[in-house]
Amino acid sequence: MKIIIMGCSRVGARLAGLLDAEGHEVTILDIEPYSFRRLPSNFGGTALLGNGLHEETLQKAGVEAADTFVAVTQGDNRNVMACQIVRHIFKVPRVLCRIYDPLRQEMYETLGLETISPTTVIAQLLKEKLES
Repeated sequence: MKIIIMGCSRVGARLAGLLDAEGHEVTILDIEPYSFRRLPSNFGGTALLGNGLHEETLQKAGVEAADTFVAVTQGDNRNVMACQIVRHIFKVPRVLCRIYDPLRQEMYETLGLETISPTTVIAQLLKEKLES
């Protein structure tokens, strides 16, 4: 599977490493070159410096052939905008978007974006731990 990840944060770098180790074709984008230090030393994918909101950068990343796009930058707005561009302009079949704000997550889900809110997920996990 060809996967593009926008955001080489701890989550993005970890996800890129896991998917690469499973044999997927992974491209990870970030606007800060220093972020790529988080990638595993054996990462065999592509680390591309650029803004995932720019169509030219997305094209360099191979968005036209991508099966999945994942946006995991620190900004909810950037993640949503990139996912909308990739979904509606480039017609990528699967688009995943990290949204920190649970209220916004619900709103974007109703608009058809597949979202994950770490705030909601972690709160639920903590609640389950407390109750066990």
